[in-house]
Amino acid sequence: MTYLELLAPARNAEIGIAAIDCGADAVYMAGPSFGARQDASNEVAEVARVCAHAARYGARVFVTLNTILYDSELDRAEELMRSLEKAGVSAFIVQDLALVRLAAKAGIKVPLHASTQCAIRTPEAARMYSSLGFSRLVLERQLSLEDIRAVRAATDAELEFFVHGALCVCYSGQCYLSEHLAGRSANRGACTQACRSRYDLEDAEGNTLVRNKALLSLKDYNLSDRLEDLAEAGVCSFKIEGRLKNISYVRNVTRSYSLGLDRLVSEHPERYCRASYGNVVRGFNPDLSKTFNRGYTELFLDGRRGRWAAMDIAKGRGEEVGMVVNVKPGRRGLELLVRTLPGVRLANGDGFTFTSGGEVTGFRAELCEGNTVICKEVQGIRPGVTLYRNVSAAFERELQAGTCSRDIPAEVSLAFSRDASGNHTVVAEALTADGRKVSVRQECGGVTADNQDRMRSMAEVQMGRKTGDYEFTLVKLVGRPLPLLSAASLNAIRRALAEELDRTQCLCTPLKGPGCEDCSSSLLSGRHIDYRGNVSNALSRQVCLDHGAAQVDEAYELSHAGGAELMRTKYCIRYELGMCLMHSDTRNRSELFLVNNGRRLALGFDCRNCEMTVREASGLPHNHRR
Repeated sequence: MTYLELLAPARNAEIGIAAIDCGADAVYMAGPSFGARQDASNEVAEVARVCAHAARYGARVFVTLNTILYDSELDRAEELMRSLEKAGVSAFIVQDLALVRLAAKAGIKVPLHASTQCAIRTPEAARMYSSLGFSRLVLERQLSLEDIRAVRAATDAELEFFVHGALCVCYSGQCYLSEHLAGRSANRGACTQACRSRYDLEDAEGNTLVRNKALLSLKDYNLSDRLEDLAEAGVCSFKIEGRLKNISYVRNVTRSYSLGLDRLVSEHPERYCRASYGNVVRGFNPDLSKTFNRGYTELFLDGRRGRWAAMDIAKGRGEEVGMVVNVKPGRRGLELLVRTLPGVRLANGDGFTFTSGGEVTGFRAELCEGNTVICKEVQGIRPGVTLYRNVSAAFERELQAGTCSRDIPAEVSLAFSRDASGNHTVVAEALTADGRKVSVRQECGGVTADNQDRMRSMAEVQMGRKTGDYEFTLVKLVGRPLPLLSAASLNAIRRALAEELDRTQCLCTPLKGPGCEDCSSSLLSGRHIDYRGNVSNALSRQVCLDHGAAQVDEAYELSHAGGAELMRTKYCIRYELGMCLMHSDTRNRSELFLVNNGRRLALGFDCRNCEMTVREASGLPHNHRR
């Protein structure tokens, strides 16, 4: 049986708890420091609060310690790991190899998961990180199903894969563009998202081929229709991106993917089951089109190129709602008549976007009357513009009103007996879906019910109610005659069972335990680990040397190596613009450059491996030279 885990992001404790209530089997969040999203840190006490809530359903909390560390930070990182272990976290998501040694030295038993920042995209890399003691590998997003299968065959570590959210254009953990341009390292949690900035595209002569486009910006990932393919390829954890996203986003996306995994389990109950317990009840109907996105893509999952770019919508556009057919000033503001798509209903407070002159403009509706939108003055709006909705006021109200909760099924058995003196006793047992079994014994007095069938029916009704986290169902009632019991007495028995269950920790499904570093491994034998190894302290350097590396260079953040490759990616600007040297008859074979505020970046095209690179450009365009 394969356990399938839905792993949701949590910027804070409130969002983490909401994600679990919406069906997440695990959440990942940062502690006070060393997380790769500086704006999503949490105190240890807040992490512990989420751990306590998760434990009620056998769910887990993973903490990101996935920045590279400097020598002066190692003691603090070790201390933090100890504190988080006491708080009840289930795993650490890490990048820096120093943490392998620190955890072993400190006797920390929490498993280590190799972060996506480790850029694991080959069987060789998978074997290396497994040998270092990582029990789970978070794979690079720019992989195909075939690539995932190859990694699965190379290691017995658990595999985690992103299925939804924003996409880094560069291979994860090997983007140095933010550090190069602004001195803010993505590997230190301070990425400026330079890939979402606008650039001009120039040739070697300085001719502008494309002006003012987000040329490195990708659409968002959406693999909601590919969960079974991923499970068959060997993925056990399905990860949602978004530790900087708000609670509405996390609730909507988590609920959508949880329902998707439930369908997969129901179709193949002999193969799959969920990694936590409890049925989500109440709530709302999720809709991925109504949450923040830049348009969706499945990227390279099928091993084929597609149009992945979001050059005009780096900030998110939303769902298409129709076309503006008339614009006129009115007494209450600007009035827009919209020819809406079938099924679209506009509402007061909706947020809209449109593209004009290459720029995405957003505005809010003051009023919506049928297909007329009344708003404040909006520059650039005109008839013929396609209108998108990036905030659905009606859907936001549904999200706020439709609070999810989880019920754990529990089967109840009642066994009645009567002693020689005529006194009745009942032993009540409850067995939960996760395997907890508790019992309570209660004296029931000496009065026998006159109507035995009615008493039995009453017991079935009163014992089959929800109490706390438990949805009780009476499945067995033995012993006759039944005593005369009031509804209050039966309710008290049910509450006593719930209290006993609360005192018994929910049984978690198996999580692969901590690995052991294989110091005899020589997978790095003779290798030169350059700046892309992200080695930023003496301890991680020693780990590499102990595993056979011949030379270990400093991380880019320390060395700022000249001529360094700032990005490498499967995304290709030439392909997106119809200028691919392999798949088109383009005549433009000039070198290409990205230009932003006078800074020039040289694009390289590794056609053999079908990859694009970005480096600092040297010199000026030919027509700018003297």
